[in-house]
Amino acid sequence: MLSVHEPLVHRGRSHPAARFALISVLIIAVLECVVFNLPYWTGVAASTDSPATLNTIGSGLVREASGTLEVTDQTKAFLSVPVDGSSHYVRLDLAQVTGATGTTRSHIVSVVRVRLDSDGRAGSSTLVDVSQPRSLYLRTDAQHMVKLWIQAPAGTQVPIFAVRPNVRVAFQVDWLRVAVMAAIAVLIACRRPRSALWRIRVNPASAAQRLAFFAVMAVVGVISLTGAAIIATIWKPLVFQAPNGYTYDFDQYGHIADALLQGRVWLDLPVSSTFAQSANPYDPALRERLLDAGASPIYWDYAFYRGHWYSYFGVIPAIILFVPYQALSHVIDGMPAMLPSASAVLVFLFGFVLFGSLLTIRMLRRVAPNCSVAAMSMALVAMLLGSNVGYLWLRTNFYSVPIAASLMFTTLGLWLWAGAERPKGSRRLWHVGDAPGLSLPRLACGAACIAANAGCRPTFALSALLIFPMFWRQIRQMARLVRTRKATRQLLAGPAAVVLPAIAVVIPVCVYNALRFGSPFNFGNSYQITVNDMTSYSEPVANIPWIIGYYLLLPPRLQSTFPFVAINPTPLPHWGFAEPMVAGLFAICPMALLAFLIPLLRRHRRERFGALFSCMLMLGMAIMLVDAFKAGLGWRYICDFGWLITLASLPGLLWVLGELPQQGVTGGTGGTGTHALQDSRITGRWQRFALDTRRTLIMLLLLASILFLLTSCFVTGRDDSLQRSAPDIFARIQAWFSLLG
Repeated sequence: MLSVHEPLVHRGRSHPAARFALISVLIIAVLECVVFNLPYWTGVAASTDSPATLNTIGSGLVREASGTLEVTDQTKAFLSVPVDGSSHYVRLDLAQVTGATGTTRSHIVSVVRVRLDSDGRAGSSTLVDVSQPRSLYLRTDAQHMVKLWIQAPAGTQVPIFAVRPNVRVAFQVDWLRVAVMAAIAVLIACRRPRSALWRIRVNPASAAQRLAFFAVMAVVGVISLTGAAIIATIWKPLVFQAPNGYTYDFDQYGHIADALLQGRVWLDLPVSSTFAQSANPYDPALRERLLDAGASPIYWDYAFYRGHWYSYFGVIPAIILFVPYQALSHVIDGMPAMLPSASAVLVFLFGFVLFGSLLTIRMLRRVAPNCSVAAMSMALVAMLLGSNVGYLWLRTNFYSVPIAASLMFTTLGLWLWAGAERPKGSRRLWHVGDAPGLSLPRLACGAACIAANAGCRPTFALSALLIFPMFWRQIRQMARLVRTRKATRQLLAGPAAVVLPAIAVVIPVCVYNALRFGSPFNFGNSYQITVNDMTSYSEPVANIPWIIGYYLLLPPRLQSTFPFVAINPTPLPHWGFAEPMVAGLFAICPMALLAFLIPLLRRHRRERFGALFSCMLMLGMAIMLVDAFKAGLGWRYICDFGWLITLASLPGLLWVLGELPQQGVTGGTGGTGTHALQDSRITGRWQRFALDTRRTLIMLLLLASILFLLTSCFVTGRDDSLQRSAPDIFARIQAWFSLLG
């Protein structure tokens, strides 16, 4: 039997961590210097004959005095040059820009989309960033002639001088790429089966562990808050209007805050009299005719009701962040500046990462008090992946604000509830029968946080139902006392601590709704100006099985070229809102499938926290059904239920990782957490090998999920792809792979 402090290797042998570090350094060096620099090694024999001056310029390009090329006709915007076949690469030589272009309608771009044809065969489009040297090389298999098409609108100027053929690709060490590979190595090192983290128990009382946790959270917080501040300083109104088309205004929450500061419930946005007086402003066909006739503005995805524009998104995020910011900016600068939605999303997501992590730790400590640090870190990563917050981190417009706020408030509320049971002697405890005492402040604050979902994203308010499995012993004792007529005034303290704060939060939201739409429970969803008449629309029942299948089981669509992942179409039998996605929940986070192990962990189901995880699974499925009927299929809607299903999967994850006994889950105080204690239960080499195999598999699945999340940020076809929002980053990462063939 191994003791907790027994070394893993014999004296005289090298330490496993040192060996792993050395092997990692060697692998990274080989990948960076050999694999990613294959174009350099394979191009040594290139002739370097450079007839760049012989480039034939299509009539759709004009050479400016500054040295740049201006696109005048997209159908003839090309450069062609002969090649001798000695190199698989050509290079774009940049023009030495000498001065202004001399024309106001043209502008020089640093990122441009091009297509390289080889011997008359059409190539694929690629993004080129002139600030990234590696991006200027393009791969070709031409033996005679290449033709470079510049795919840019007429009037665009590009700082390209010529296409240089038969080149040798320069050797390059990309330190960002090295850093990414080093980060992957660290992730593997910390979670490999024999890592020291498997021997360290999670101990919230440990100062070192607390420091490590809050150090990580501090890094996330600094990045998030700094990003929010930078975005706020460069904010510009996000309003766009196409000719004879809708007006797209992405500052919905800023307009809500302005309205509240001015004592109004409707938004101060201009109203087209023709639109307001139309027979049915919610009819899309009628709106199209009005737009063709010049009626403007008609705001897309705003609510219109009785001559005013409203937002149907929850008001609480505006009260918490937007109103104070805009009021303070008015005091400081004299003119109110709107808080960008992206800033608010980053703040709320940081809150979710913090409180969601604390909730995960607190919940799993109830199931496996001796859980190892390695297993807990895997559980935290799985929870963040399954919650789909990676989508929100990238898509930071106003659609993400209420979801991010609800994620923060809900996890904060559940974390407070999960810690409401306090030891005897604590202040302000509520006792009922022989059940453990509950902290009244934690009950009240938790209830207020969960009730805040009524003013953010109301779907999350269903998480209040988790109060029953969380405090079932107290509820059962209270019911027994009521039945036996032994109830006292003290008995009401607990329910009052939950109900009264929730009412205090919900009533103002209901009053706000009543002032706008005449009903406390009308949020204005039916009055939104969108692709359908929402006053009469309902999701066809035949679509529901398809939507559920897409939400859970949509497989990833892989491709051979960067970013190696493609958008998946999501057709429905009947018309309905269906946003293309990269994959469903179980592909985004395969560990979420372990939620269905709960029925097999029979002993766990008899424990009170086992019932809680079972209810989380059922509630997650129920919320998914609500979304399917009410909202259709949306990539961001996975955030509504993904976190619940993933939390429900965590006991199964611990079981697979060997943190729980193979016969079942002991719950309470019977869990085993350290690698040494688990080893004491293993009687043979094959059992140890099986455990190591399972841990390795989970580690690889987590790593694959992280890489899948990162690559999905580059996917062409999503509105918020880095190809559009950060083309320089896209071009740099694309160049890592595009030259490898």
